[in-house]
Amino acid sequence: MTNAPPPKLRVLLVEDDADTLAATLKLLEALGHWATGVKSAEAAISRFFEGAFDVVMVDIGLPALSGHDLAERLLRDYRVPVIFVTGQAQPAKPLPGTAWLRKPYTVEQLTEALALAA
Repeated sequence: MTNAPPPKLRVLLVEDDADTLAATLKLLEALGHWATGVKSAEAAISRFFEGAFDVVMVDIGLPALSGHDLAERLLRDYRVPVIFVTGQAQPAKPLPGTAWLRKPYTVEQLTEALALAA
């Protein structure tokens, strides 16, 4: 049995905190993924139309349109896997097709969440 490397993914990261956005983008790229980041759900919707993404990582506590609302729309209209990234202990409203990554998370936890979403 061989241990194949995990697939490299095209990740759309939606995070309103600039420092967290920058750090997570660097981490995703260091792991070999192609990543792009935006700071709002509205920007995520626009950016989603510009590129084909394998997975969307979304902060649940976005201003205006929430991360949960964004995930519902992406799941309904595009069936793309969504990973919620939040400091909350558990999802307020779990959605099928989503994973939950609690901040702060380890590189291993991020890698596992991405592998499950792939």
